[in-house]
Amino acid sequence: MENLYKDPEIWARLNRPDISIEDADAVIFGIPYDEGVSFRSGAAKAPDELRKITYTIDPTTERFESFEGMNILDLGNFEGKNIPEIACKMEDSIKKCIEAKKLFTMIGGDHSTTIPVLQCIDKSIDGSLGIIHLDSHFDLCDEMDGDIYSHGCTQRRSIELKHTKGLDSIFFLGLRSIELQEHEFIKDKNINLLSAREISEIGIKETCKRVLDKMSLFDYIYITVDIDCLDPAYAPGTGTPQFGGLTSRELLDMLYEFFKLPIIGVDIVEVAPPLESSSIALFAARKIVTECWGHYIRKTKGFEV
Repeated sequence: MENLYKDPEIWARLNRPDISIEDADAVIFGIPYDEGVSFRSGAAKAPDELRKITYTIDPTTERFESFEGMNILDLGNFEGKNIPEIACKMEDSIKKCIEAKKLFTMIGGDHSTTIPVLQCIDKSIDGSLGIIHLDSHFDLCDEMDGDIYSHGCTQRRSIELKHTKGLDSIFFLGLRSIELQEHEFIKDKNINLLSAREISEIGIKETCKRVLDKMSLFDYIYITVDIDCLDPAYAPGTGTPQFGGLTSRELLDMLYEFFKLPIIGVDIVEVAPPLESSSIALFAARKIVTECWGHYIRKTKGFEV
């Protein structure tokens, strides 16, 4: 659908295509790019496919709260032949969001699409950046098949940024897979990590306490949600699913708590609609987006339930 992002009926009828970033409550955009994948592609289709299933929902949360007065601005898609080109195209918009203190949401694309977002954030902030990385993988490879912008390199690139403090700036959650080069890289380093197995063992309350205790030390927090952090039972439509992941309940409860932190942006990546006829992962992504908006507006403006 051409110019779907301009339709005021998408995003639970909250899209306001004619307003500015400064007048919006939150901003959303897509990066339909999956050239960074190491296995199965399809994530480039996610931004527009997600928009198409937002006509039929109401602006309410699972806690029965309404955010019907919220103004969402969909900026459309940022496209490019490579990650540096995409970064150049989105830099001004992300800078405006941060200056205006507007939550922004990015819909990928594979996980390489988080790289340009983090690079643009790094150029726009004056303070420390913390990253909450929900994934089945570390994404700490220096390169994959010669590509330093692979979806397996996302957090390796983030620790090179000016406003991160190396690995100490990242909290890894839900992991259950590691590449040999990542194993070698982290073996002598301290990592903020709770695997899917550990989260199941200690429970969500303790998990959130540890994350909030650590990430409250940072001035800005960005959350990146690779849909494969969920067990494939909850999100089969993704390129590299890993058995033994988070439940949908665990993920939603964590996101609720994480919005007690100074969240500036969120992304949902690696949803690959062509890989799944029932669109379970796509509907999961829709829920993640709307719940995060509800958490944000509750925090900034309050609710009347």
